[in-house]
Amino acid sequence: MDYFVHPTAICEDGAKIGKNTKIWHFAHVRSGSKLGANCIVGKDVYIDSGAVIGDKCKFQNNVNVYNGVIIGNNVFVGPNATFTNDLYPRAEHWDDSRLTKTIVEDGVSIGASAVIVCGITLGEYCVVGAGAVVTKNVPPYSLVVGNPARVIKKVGKDGLPIKDN
Repeated sequence: MDYFVHPTAICEDGAKIGKNTKIWHFAHVRSGSKLGANCIVGKDVYIDSGAVIGDKCKFQNNVNVYNGVIIGNNVFVGPNATFTNDLYPRAEHWDDSRLTKTIVEDGVSIGASAVIVCGITLGEYCVVGAGAVVTKNVPPYSLVVGNPARVIKKVGKDGLPIKDN
């Protein structure tokens, strides 16, 4: 095994875990999920079957990544952030036909307690502010905040706001 799983974490058989990835306390990684190399999966993170995660991603504590979420490389997800996968959830009607995919492109940063509603794309190197509820596509290199989230600034690859000339 060329990755680390804390003794209290659950990493089901059939999960594909990349080299040098670290899965910490009480995390749960389901069979059928894919995590790239050099990722950090924090305490109490849940990664569902069917979730796909690139290389060098970092998930802070209590993040939920559900089936249908596809995450690129070098993505940061802050504590308590949640991704959804059903636009019209009803427990009695759930089946895979209701699954709505979400795409998170390379370099995205998602703040603490953000909610990412399914069916959208977070453009490369965008930043989602803490507590934002994202209901629409976010353009690359944009900072979004609020509920519903809206673009307030452009950001550089480093995540810092670009100053107007």
